[in-house]
Amino acid sequence: MAEPIVVKICGIKNPDILETAITAGADMVGFVHFMRSPRHATIEEIGDLISVARGRVQTCVLLVNPDNSCVAEVAALGPDFIQLHGPETPHRVETIRAEAGVEIIKALPIGTAEDVAHVADFVEIADRILLDAKPPKGADRPGGLGTAFDWNLLKALDPSIPFMLSGGLTPDNVAEAIRAVRPYGVDASSGMETAPGVKNKRLIEAFVRNVRTASN
Repeated sequence: MAEPIVVKICGIKNPDILETAITAGADMVGFVHFMRSPRHATIEEIGDLISVARGRVQTCVLLVNPDNSCVAEVAALGPDFIQLHGPETPHRVETIRAEAGVEIIKALPIGTAEDVAHVADFVEIADRILLDAKPPKGADRPGGLGTAFDWNLLKALDPSIPFMLSGGLTPDNVAEAIRAVRPYGVDASSGMETAPGVKNKRLIEAFVRNVRTASN
């Protein structure tokens, strides 16, 4: 019997949508602390959401190239994971993990075969690997752009490396993605929205349902 696929709904900003994700059966919820994102939430807002979620679903706070004081502030909230979504080096990931005392998800942008080759650099350092679409040149943020990458690139990835898949996943394409790349988890944000940062309950429910159907 295969392990159930981990479902993460990211970019949650309010208690109402948090309840929707939990009720729908998400395994993880993500909160974004990054000013340039339409899904940005303050430390205070994230603290409140983590309190509501604690013991019911795993929580993750997404940061982009954070400084030490930001890491400490977020670690103090007691999330299950910190997701690093910037150009952090393996050494920086290791340092943050040690300082925060929180498990780390490292998001890695995939656009070329070379990007796939770099995944191995983080396998021993991060607790989980998340593969996302590489942003186009000139993009103002490193993720949450609603684009998928060429999943065929992952054929070159060492099959012993478990990973979560992100990048343009929607209720309509997630089953195909699961069949194509066999991730151990899927992560969606913009694919659950009717406008940037505005989550839709029905899309969240459909996404979780379609993942469960595809992985049975």
